[in-house]
Amino acid sequence: MALVILAILVALFLVFMVWVNGQINHVDALSGADNTPGTTTLIVGSDSREGWDGDDGTEGARTDTIMVLHKPESGPVALISIPRDSYVSIPGHDKNKINAAFAFGGPQLLVETVEELTGLTMDHYMEIGLSGVEDMVDAVGGVELCYDEDVSDEKSHLEWEAGCHVADGETALAFSRMRYSDPLGDIGRAERQRQVVAAVAEEILSPSTVLNPTRLLPVTEATLGAFRVDENTGFTGLASIALDLRAGLGGEAVTGTPPITSLGYSVDGVGSTVLLTEEEPSAVLGGHRGGQL
Repeated sequence: MALVILAILVALFLVFMVWVNGQINHVDALSGADNTPGTTTLIVGSDSREGWDGDDGTEGARTDTIMVLHKPESGPVALISIPRDSYVSIPGHDKNKINAAFAFGGPQLLVETVEELTGLTMDHYMEIGLSGVEDMVDAVGGVELCYDEDVSDEKSHLEWEAGCHVADGETALAFSRMRYSDPLGDIGRAERQRQVVAAVAEEILSPSTVLNPTRLLPVTEATLGAFRVDENTGFTGLASIALDLRAGLGGEAVTGTPPITSLGYSVDGVGSTVLLTEEEPSAVLGGHRGGQL
C-alpha cells in the first residue's frame, strides 16, 4: 500500500511539474558571457506586462526594481538592490540611468549593463510585471507589511497609517512603488520592495500553501502569470531561484545597495541621478563575489 501511495504522489508531482513548465513565460535575456563563480539571478520589476506571450513589448517600459541575487560558492547569499536612477555605462549607448537600459534594449541590454556593473554573469533572469504583484498578494490572501510613518502619497496612491498592517495586492503594489513621500527616496523604496518580496515568498513557500493543493494551484497560477524568466529556466530552475531567494531574504543574508556617493547627482540631458561610488565592480555587491567578503 505504501508503494502505491508513493507512486501516486510521484505521478501527481510529475503532472504538476509538466503543468508548471507549460505555464512559464520565457523571454530572451541572457548574454552568453563566460560563467563567474556562484549563481547569480537578476530580478527585475517592470512597469509593463505586455509581451508576456511572445511580443517583447519593452519599448518605453522602465524598471522600478532591479535586484541582484547572488549565491556564492561559500558564504551567505546576497540580495542587493540597485537604485533605478543609478548613473551607469550602458553598452552601445551613452551613460544614463540604469533603468533606461531596459527601455533601450529590453532584458538583454539590462542584463549586459548589470554584468558590466557587477562583474558577474547572470545565470538567471526573472522579470515581474508590477501589476502582477497585486495578483500574487491577493492569491495568498494578503501580506503583513510594516512602515513607521504615516503616508498619503499622490503619485503611488499609498495611504498608510504608521505601523504594521495586512495589505491587499493594490496596497502592496503602492507600498513597493512609493518614494516621493519617503525621505530616503529610492533607497527607502528598495527596502520596502525587499520587504514585499520577502512577505510574498514566505507565504508562497509556507507549508499551508505547499501542502494544500486547493491553495497551491491558484497561488502557483497567479505567481507564474506575474513574471517571466530567461529562456533556459524551467521548473527546476525556478525551484533553485526560490531557494536562493529565501536564503537572500533570511537573517544571514547580505542586503542593501551598492556604495553611493550622491542621491541627487545632476546630469545634463538625463536629470537627477544616483551616483554610485567609483570602485571595482565587486563593490556593487559589497565585495560579495564567489564567496569572498
